[in-house]
Parts: sequence; C-alpha cells; structure tokens
Amino acid sequence: MLEISNLPTVNAILNATSAVFLIIGYVFIRNRKIEQHKKCMLAAFGVSILFLISYCIYHANAGSTKFLHEGWIRLVYFTILISHIILAFIIIPLALVTLYFAWRERFDKHRRIAKITLPIWLYVSVTGVLIYLMLYHMG
Repeated sequence: MLEISNLPTVNAILNATSAVFLIIGYVFIRNRKIEQHKKCMLAAFGVSILFLISYCIYHANAGSTKFLHEGWIRLVYFTILISHIILAFIIIPLALVTLYFAWRERFDKHRRIAKITLPIWLYVSVTGVLIYLMLYHMG
C-alpha cells in the first residue's frame, strides 16, 4: 500500500519520467517523427499532472520538509529550490499554451513557444529530482 511517506519518492520518479519523455520527444521531433513526438509530449504532460496531484496530496498531509544541512550546500540547495519554484509556476501556463498551439495546429506558434517551454520544463523536472535527492538522500 502506498503511504504518504512514500510520495516524495513517487514524485521524484514522476519528475524523472517527465524529463525522459521530454528528451525522447525532442529527439523524435528533431527526426521528424511527429506522432511519436506527440505521444511523448502528451505523456510528459500527463506524468507532470500526476506529479502535481501527488505533490499537493503529500504537502497537504505532511507539510514542509526542512533542509538540515549547513554550509555551502545550504546555499546550493536554496538556489536550486528558489529557481525551481519560480520556474515551476511559470511552466504551467507555458506548457498549456504550447500544447494548445499544437492542438490547434498552429505549429509556427507552437514551435516558437516550445523553444522556451522545453528547457524550462526540463529544468523543473530535473531540479525536482535534485531537490528530492538533497532532502532525503544526502548523508
């Protein structure tokens, strides 16, 4: 049975999975494999929605987790965390608009905004995993 205490690990797995789908989807579009690209990007979006639901459930029940380490690593952690949080808020409307333009077959606009959306989405996904590792697996 899945416990609330397991959700940070689930969230990290969902973030990593999203990043993998984003990278594979990017490779597909660079190779003009449009259907595979579409499936990967929709999968990345779906996994990100699952992450957001799981994240909200966890924090509604468990609250915040304090970063207990001191020294230079604390500065690194909070730099990553703050940039992650800011960009996580930004990526939601960016991803929605990017998907909207693709759905409406406005590929000129889709391509333009996707060049901004992809690196931010990847950053948010990867830093989500880093934050998890720093919070729960640093010795």
